[in-house]
Amino acid sequence: MNDRIYPGRPWLDTEGKRIQAHGGSVLYENGKYYWYGENKERTDGKTDIWHWGVRCYSSIDLYNWKDEGLIVPPDLSDKNSPLHPSSMMDRPHILYNARTKKYVCWLKIMHKDGTQSETVLASDRLLGPYAIVKTGLRPLGMSAGDFDLCAAPDGKGYYFFERVHSETIIADLTDDYCGVTGYYSTHFPQAGPPYVREATAHFVRKGKHYLITSGTTGYFPNPSQAAVADTWHGPYKVLGDPHIGDESSTSFHSQISSVFKVQGREDAYIAVADRWLPSCRYKYEDYRKAFERRFIKGEKPLPSEEKFFADNAANTSIADYVWLPIRFEGENPVIEWRDEWKIEDFEK
Repeated sequence: MNDRIYPGRPWLDTEGKRIQAHGGSVLYENGKYYWYGENKERTDGKTDIWHWGVRCYSSIDLYNWKDEGLIVPPDLSDKNSPLHPSSMMDRPHILYNARTKKYVCWLKIMHKDGTQSETVLASDRLLGPYAIVKTGLRPLGMSAGDFDLCAAPDGKGYYFFERVHSETIIADLTDDYCGVTGYYSTHFPQAGPPYVREATAHFVRKGKHYLITSGTTGYFPNPSQAAVADTWHGPYKVLGDPHIGDESSTSFHSQISSVFKVQGREDAYIAVADRWLPSCRYKYEDYRKAFERRFIKGEKPLPSEEKFFADNAANTSIADYVWLPIRFEGENPVIEWRDEWKIEDFEK
């Protein structure tokens, strides 16, 4: 039994197996937390298996997690399905729709031509089964990358996504959360990777809207960026990297996928992050120029830089997690490294 969180160490479920909930999010329902994400148990970088469905875990204490199984299993019968193991499916997000009484799940699908689209599923239960509602969705006609889904207290839904290699888009969801209305705003335009913002994580604190985003460097970690606004669509004020004391500028060798609030504690927020390359200890500057050369200048990488791109075919079955508490200095979120910590460290 665990009684604390150990960032960056292998995290095992109650059966002693590695937790497989990458690019994950945490929901709270009926006294339990549910942590779900990409199941990478068979993704060793040596085959074309990108995922093995979406797996979910439950916990009452945030330390010990029970495997609830595959809530979105892989489709082994159809190689053209977005759920086939060879399909580059990432970052599941689930949003409960109080109007329709449905759990709506969006999946990002990367295509071999470099474009990205969304697959939308729905279920009557958080733990599934989920049925596909839409495939090949290009919201607003855009190639849509990493994203987050959120809902206001009145039920209005919002979709935050990376317009691939360009900018961040915030779009209003339709009433059923299965599409977008057409209303949107644009934020953080950049010339290309590694500076384009991806892996958007949205949360609300004391009436303020926060976004924490990552740069774009594949599985190699990079500096995070926090921003704050008074409304859903902003404008957002950039606050800088919340990872204080990170000399490597790699978000403590991790990438945040979501932020959630701890129940029963007034100002307790946790940043959920993946350490995709557990043995990687490069500094951001070691590979920043390689991504800039390839994606902004359009040049071929130097022979010395090829390894960074080749290593994107990583063994993510052994990727670890970096969960860290967020504290605030005024409106600024601060994330500091801790070798271990407890939920009880937060004030009630």
